[in-house]
Amino acid sequence: MISRLSSSEGGSRALLVGSVMLATLMQALDTTIANVALPDMQGSLSATQDQASWVLTSYIVAAAILTPVTGWLAARLGRRRLLIIAVSGFTVASLLCAMATGIGQMVMFRILQGVFGASLVPISQSLLLDAFPKEKHGAAMAMWGMGIMVGPILGPPLGGWLTEYYSWHWVFLINLPVGAIALVGIMASVKRETPRPRPLDAVGLALLALGIGALQLFLDRGETMDWFGSLEIQVEAALAFLALYLYGLWWWNRRDRALLDLGMLGNRNFAVGCVLIFVVGIVLFATLALMPPYLNTLMHYPILTIGMVLAPRGIGTMFTMMLVGRMLGRVDARIPILVGMAMMVLSLHGMSQFGIEASIEAVVWLGVLQGMGLGLVFVPISTIAYSTLPASQRTEAAGLFSLVRNIGSSVGISMVVALLARASQVNHAEISARIPAYGAEQTLLPAIWNPATQSGAAMLNAEVMRQSAAIGYSNDFWMMMVLTLCAMPLVLLMHSGRHEAREGGAADAAAAAH
Repeated sequence: MISRLSSSEGGSRALLVGSVMLATLMQALDTTIANVALPDMQGSLSATQDQASWVLTSYIVAAAILTPVTGWLAARLGRRRLLIIAVSGFTVASLLCAMATGIGQMVMFRILQGVFGASLVPISQSLLLDAFPKEKHGAAMAMWGMGIMVGPILGPPLGGWLTEYYSWHWVFLINLPVGAIALVGIMASVKRETPRPRPLDAVGLALLALGIGALQLFLDRGETMDWFGSLEIQVEAALAFLALYLYGLWWWNRRDRALLDLGMLGNRNFAVGCVLIFVVGIVLFATLALMPPYLNTLMHYPILTIGMVLAPRGIGTMFTMMLVGRMLGRVDARIPILVGMAMMVLSLHGMSQFGIEASIEAVVWLGVLQGMGLGLVFVPISTIAYSTLPASQRTEAAGLFSLVRNIGSSVGISMVVALLARASQVNHAEISARIPAYGAEQTLLPAIWNPATQSGAAMLNAEVMRQSAAIGYSNDFWMMMVLTLCAMPLVLLMHSGRHEAREGGAADAAAAAH
């Protein structure tokens, strides 16, 4: 009888893990899969470049605003019902995106995708943490992390392949079978919970929505709007700072009733975990934002080749996630974090040396090295961050953890794009100033770069722009390397997680016995 129960329980847990991973992968893929298809959408929907950019911005902003509400919604509806609504809504919204005939419809449906997708990541994470005893949380986070980390990496190559051989509509249609399978699995494996409704903190929700929404718009549109040279960006920055500051005061005065409990940041493991996952978000998404244009504009690789060159990075991540999932509980969890961050530093240093003639072999192996480092870092951070929090706070903590990672990705992308643009301009001026005037020193320049002719001047300027951009890319990778190095000492502030895992496992067993 015991073995039958164990087998049934194991089968239900496996179904839950598979269903939750599919839902998580679907949401993570959509953060990057539409990027490659954007030019095709722009032409098909008769949109300007600025209008087409809202296809990406609307999804990011909507998801960011709704993520902090996940804890309240889970308490109000129960996690099972909320997850079913989220997966169903996300799948239907994906179908509507594929059927959109105008840019207005597309943006509206992408907002719906963000609204329903916001709860998928934190709810799936808290469900997996509750489904496994604490000594197996590392393995649970490894399985969950595959969707979170591999999804954004596989998004661009998959989106490029679908757009090239089918159409941009399939970037969204691919979610339909995945969402349907995930929904059936969730309905069969996730247990019903008794809702624990609590009053909605309307003021807190308004302040968080305004602050996070304004912050995401500021980060996403800053570069295209010339940052603080634009009134829009000035207003968004002021609103973000003011609203988030007022929410901090609001939470301080009514801590037990606030929408998002900032008191969780008083837990050292969780606070340090949030800082580290912020850095991971920067490196993961900023590198994804830099590599495709670098390989396309400087190396002249076609889109499909770029996808094939970058895909091994995801394989490296999956390998180390499976490896570290088995290690946690047996070794100090800080060791794989430090080793992973060291691998990230090494890979970023190698990328900073690319210049204008990086070989495919160097791009691939440095990408694999970075992917392996990210896999080693992500799982232990996600495990240790929750190890000293009570189970009742996991869903809300997962929402805050996901929000910090998403903000880190937005900060990283905005930062590297802005630095790349500025560095390219400055380097162009510096290099141009050092080019000798054509005349007595004409032998210093190849004949085809003769600035005395129109074609020669154009070719010379193109080469200067290429060299300037290469320096800008190098500076970005170097900056991320230094940021990762500076974050490494913070790992030593965390508890290892080994004792908590053992004590937590005993406590879970005792609770189950009663």
